[in-house]
Amino acid sequence: MIGKCLHTVPRHNNIRLSDHTTMSGNKNKAKKKTASNNTVAPSEKKSGMVIRNTGSSFMVLAPDGTETDCRIKGSFRLKGIRTTNPVAVGDKVDISVNPDGSAYITHIQPRANYIIRRASNLSKEASILAANVDQACLVVTLAHPTTATTFIDRFLATAEAYRVPVTIVINKVDLLGEDTAIEPSDITPSENEEPNIGSGEELLDAVTYLYSSIGYNVLHVSAKSGCGIEELKSILQGKISLIAGNSGVGKSTLINRIIPGLDLKTACISDVHDTGMHTTTFSEMFPLPGGDGWIIDTPGVRGFGTIEFDPHEVSHFFPEIFKLSKDCRYGDCTHTHEPQCAVLEALRDHRIALSRYNSYLSILADSEPDKYRKPF
Repeated sequence: MIGKCLHTVPRHNNIRLSDHTTMSGNKNKAKKKTASNNTVAPSEKKSGMVIRNTGSSFMVLAPDGTETDCRIKGSFRLKGIRTTNPVAVGDKVDISVNPDGSAYITHIQPRANYIIRRASNLSKEASILAANVDQACLVVTLAHPTTATTFIDRFLATAEAYRVPVTIVINKVDLLGEDTAIEPSDITPSENEEPNIGSGEELLDAVTYLYSSIGYNVLHVSAKSGCGIEELKSILQGKISLIAGNSGVGKSTLINRIIPGLDLKTACISDVHDTGMHTTTFSEMFPLPGGDGWIIDTPGVRGFGTIEFDPHEVSHFFPEIFKLSKDCRYGDCTHTHEPQCAVLEALRDHRIALSRYNSYLSILADSEPDKYRKPF
């Protein structure tokens, strides 16, 4: 019986069973020796730029061109700001690469700027769209679907607050012919004038005039026909540009035009609701052809909530209102009810668009205490 058991013991390099105890002792000594001499290999410290954010991982591009897939620790948070994504595409970060290949972001370098939006209408949580950008291109459409002027103005105000220049890119201009019937718009400057149903071309001219007169660059493009694409390419050259907009405005199609061969996923517009569907599910940065510049593609959003605006500073982010505010009687004028308010006078005289003023009021309302419920 004993012999049978001995026969089943595996043999290792002709080690006899009688040597088994000695072998075990030697293994223990070897473990102690290894433990005493085995110093943990140090982690490699690197720096780079975040070029992709999937929510659970971050691709970091180093100056030498290498890419590292990184994670963040559960306790990683930015001081002074509560966001759903503490790390954003465009962030310049320090990382630690372990000997086993795993890597973690350890530090976010100071940001030059960023674009941030409230994550939802009933939350104090925020989402950073991108950081350290040279400019933003806000893609909008006036038909199929229609981008609300409130959405445009909220984005512009946020960009003003964080000092990000914006070009308004009106896409799908091929759909705006003389025979295109357009629903009433609120862009008319008069408080008493009823908005008129006009042609697509009339609306295009009105929106272009509204924002260009304030000082914004407005570009007409068609991702389908190629109209305006070359001019858009020239604007993007040599810069890091955020491409943002509602779902369905054609951001992915435009980017496919700008970067041939990229083949980002696109989708059709809902015929029932005339709204777009999300095709971009995470933020990613792509190099422009020739390596001269980057564009950041972001998921489409349906609303744009502003965050942490001081009520007395909101007017600063509306250039035409801020310009007139110096003529108000009161230095702390809110431009809502005060006597001898230069802004209200300009509104009555049709020198400020009603849509812009309504957007100003909506952001003021965002600043009211307890409007947004606190997160759990």
